[in-house]
Amino acid sequence: MSFSAPGLLLASLLYLMLLFGIAWVTERGIIPRHWVRHPLVYTLSLGVYAGIWAVYAAVGLAAESGYGFLAYYLGISGAFLLAPVLLNPIMRIGRAYQLTSLADLFAYRYRSQWAGTLVTLCSGLAILSLLSMQIQAVSTSASILAPDTSPHLISIMFSLIVVLFAMLFGARRNQEMENHPGLVVAIAFDSLVKLVALLVIGGVVLFTVFGGMGGLETWLAGNTTPATSMSMSIDDGSWRALMLMSFAGALVLPHMYHMTFSENPSQKALAKASWGLPFYLLLLGIPVPLILWGGQELAVTTGPNFYTLGIAQALENPALTLFMYIAGLSAASGLMIVSTLALAGMVLNHIVLPLKTPKDQGDIYRWLQWVKRMLIAAIIFLALLFHETLGKNLDLSILGAISLAGTLQLLPGALGVIYWPEGNRRGLIAGLLTGLAIWLITLVLPFSHTANLLGWLNAPIVPDYGNWHIFTFVSLTANIIVFTLTSILSSSSNDETSAAQACSMGALSRPQRRELLASSSDDFEHQLAEPLGRDVAKREITRALGQLKLPNVEYRPYQLRRLRDQIEINLSGLLGPSVARDMVKRHLGFKPMTGGSSAQDIRYVERALGDYQSQLTGLAGELDTLRRHYRQTLQNLPIPACSVGEDGEILMWNQAIAELTGITADEVVGARLMTLPDHWHHLLDDFNRGEDLHRYKHRLDLRGRPHWLNLHKAALSGPDHPDGGSVILVEDQTETRLLEDELMHSERLASVGRLAAGVAHEIGNPVTGISSLAQNLKLETDNPDILETASQIQQQTRRISAILQSLMNFARTGNHSRTNRYEPVSIRRCVDEASNLLSLSDKGMGIRYINDCPDTLQVLGDEQRLVQVFVNLLANARDASPDRGSIQVTGKQDGYSAIIEIIDQGSGIPEDQLDHVFEPFYTTKASNKGTGLGLSLVYSIIEEHYGNIQVESPANAQSGLGTCVRLKLPAYEPETDSVTTRPNERY
Repeated sequence: MSFSAPGLLLASLLYLMLLFGIAWVTERGIIPRHWVRHPLVYTLSLGVYAGIWAVYAAVGLAAESGYGFLAYYLGISGAFLLAPVLLNPIMRIGRAYQLTSLADLFAYRYRSQWAGTLVTLCSGLAILSLLSMQIQAVSTSASILAPDTSPHLISIMFSLIVVLFAMLFGARRNQEMENHPGLVVAIAFDSLVKLVALLVIGGVVLFTVFGGMGGLETWLAGNTTPATSMSMSIDDGSWRALMLMSFAGALVLPHMYHMTFSENPSQKALAKASWGLPFYLLLLGIPVPLILWGGQELAVTTGPNFYTLGIAQALENPALTLFMYIAGLSAASGLMIVSTLALAGMVLNHIVLPLKTPKDQGDIYRWLQWVKRMLIAAIIFLALLFHETLGKNLDLSILGAISLAGTLQLLPGALGVIYWPEGNRRGLIAGLLTGLAIWLITLVLPFSHTANLLGWLNAPIVPDYGNWHIFTFVSLTANIIVFTLTSILSSSSNDETSAAQACSMGALSRPQRRELLASSSDDFEHQLAEPLGRDVAKREITRALGQLKLPNVEYRPYQLRRLRDQIEINLSGLLGPSVARDMVKRHLGFKPMTGGSSAQDIRYVERALGDYQSQLTGLAGELDTLRRHYRQTLQNLPIPACSVGEDGEILMWNQAIAELTGITADEVVGARLMTLPDHWHHLLDDFNRGEDLHRYKHRLDLRGRPHWLNLHKAALSGPDHPDGGSVILVEDQTETRLLEDELMHSERLASVGRLAAGVAHEIGNPVTGISSLAQNLKLETDNPDILETASQIQQQTRRISAILQSLMNFARTGNHSRTNRYEPVSIRRCVDEASNLLSLSDKGMGIRYINDCPDTLQVLGDEQRLVQVFVNLLANARDASPDRGSIQVTGKQDGYSAIIEIIDQGSGIPEDQLDHVFEPFYTTKASNKGTGLGLSLVYSIIEEHYGNIQVESPANAQSGLGTCVRLKLPAYEPETDSVTTRPNERY
């Protein structure tokens, strides 16, 4: 029974189009997302590991080594059963740093572009043999079904089809997508087809060929050959080598790394796959003995490798035969597509991009997409070339062994990533070169019939199909020894040590807190525009800001360091870790360290410890509990406190200081003191930089209310804390100061009251007597001179009485509770009321009062007493102003203060008298026009409102006329939930 070549080609195209359709509907979101991300789909996608081995080569190996074929499944099953200690750490590192391939992982861990390039070359050479195995299986199976068709033509056609679909599958996604959901679902379907096909053919053999379990037992009892008993060569070393290579395949095969880590939807999915994949491989292995026995019973002539096709043909079942062919095609195409995608990404990141960075490209994403497509085509073309020159002459099993032995050389370096921090790039490269050289000399060249150096040298053992496993172990052993010795004898760089800490299990990276050259995220965009172009730089920075949930413009140093790391991680997934690291290091560099080493980034350590909290046990868990206890103690401390690094970066900001300042910890931790609002910046930064360890009763106006603060500072440096910095405590002494002011005010009132009472008593009584005698004198004489003298005496006594009354009023000044009665007061309204009161007087009828104070200008105070202030000041200005003159009152808000100026057009105050105008009883007016207590009263009221008053004269320097009285009072600011200017938005 045979098929036509066009029919097979049509069937192949239809099946691959079905795969593409599945991927397409998945990418479009037609298939529900929870189905796509289901652990079962992920587990089935890992079945790409089996490849053509499951359908064809496993039966051939079973015919040679009995149950030794299971070694190919047992090794990787063991690796997945060890997922918590083997695969989970790799996945954690890959996700954290966007390492999409083993070459990325090596380049990041060993901080070497050469390491990534060498891994890429090693993987590429080894995978050519594996791809050749797939091409040979498809071409041979097609030749069996269509004997008249040239295998050479079939190989070419199959390779072209795979190139087309690999380009469509893998080089079409958006760069911001984390994985290829369409590819995962399509490969999962591939794996399901393989499994169903093998179970179907196994069932057909059992019930059709042998007639059930009873018939099979009878047949086995009558056939006792080694091939039948599946016991041939089970004690040799080949199965051990195969198991070891299979174990390593979970980490080092490009297609397995890609599907296991890059396409992983969640850690839960990997946990399910840790037992799901071994179970799937067990199901694949169950039908293999049945297929072998069925082929022997039917005397199939295709050879054990292709018994699945031969049995279907022998049973003359076209549908079953085509199904088996599709299963083989599915296995081969799935592995080739994923392998070439993974290998193309490695070649792009570690060979192409280091040689040519696409900085001159208008659209870097499109450029990368087309380069990757060309690499896919080139890899498959090389695999086809290898197949046509060497691979087609080798057995499927030896092709697989050569490929796995080549990738096995990467296992020491992969395990060193998570288990051996002391390993370095020199040891890795030396060990890899040694192992690869032995692999090439003892396996690749001899089996490809190119050169057999050991045979030429008459060595006691030469490579052949029976001892290939020996040279596999020799190459791996030499690799490990050279890797270990070279790493021990050579030193690691600081970058390698840092990367080793980040990769090692349980280790915590401790980055340094250094200042970047860029001061904002906008600077990042300008600096990355040179290597990436402005559009790409803006897109990558916006993407990183979104991932970190930061504002569109970021200034805080700690958040800028996080942004820099995230950009490097994203570019690592796009360009590879070496290119990304070099680009970020060159264009987003740090400022030179001025003295010694920089301090550790304590905020980063805090965040990392928080992420590790659930994983810490034993002593580490107890220490973390102690750390969190002390941190919570600082956070809940009722005294405002913050800690500051030597560079002025805020490291801690507790709840009390957040309530005092109105600035949350999330807004300022990681920022510098200079980014705080002006009043806090000047206070804390000046105190932090100064020599004083204490500062007492510093006045600070906050939202219209004066506050008095005590500041204390202590250095953090010491034997157990070499990083330096300081902790600042801020005591709010406002209530204490207000109580002290009230007490002093009360004492002053009592003193002045006693003085006023004494003056009134001691002077008032004699003055009253004098006034009475003057009145009597006027009644007892008609002498005009005496009457004039008596009138003058009465006038002076009335003046004395007025002075006494003014003194009593001054003594009562401030006799009220200031803080509790203060309310928001409109300055404009106070000035209007004062000018209206003065307008009722006969004095200064021609004077104009100009009120230019804004309606929004408010202070916190006693409105009646402030009106009294403006009445006194406007009255003085009116008395000094010429007829038809004007008095201008202006006001403005300057930060947290209200500035009010009263300007007249009078003759001014002599300079030698300016320092005395606020003294009681001092006046520049005529003796019968003022008591000299008005400005003293004003000064007292302004002082009660925690303001100050200044007098400047002349107000107009050119004319030399006018006087300006300037009041400065704390401005009232309504309480708001949001801060107008956030610390992050300040330079």
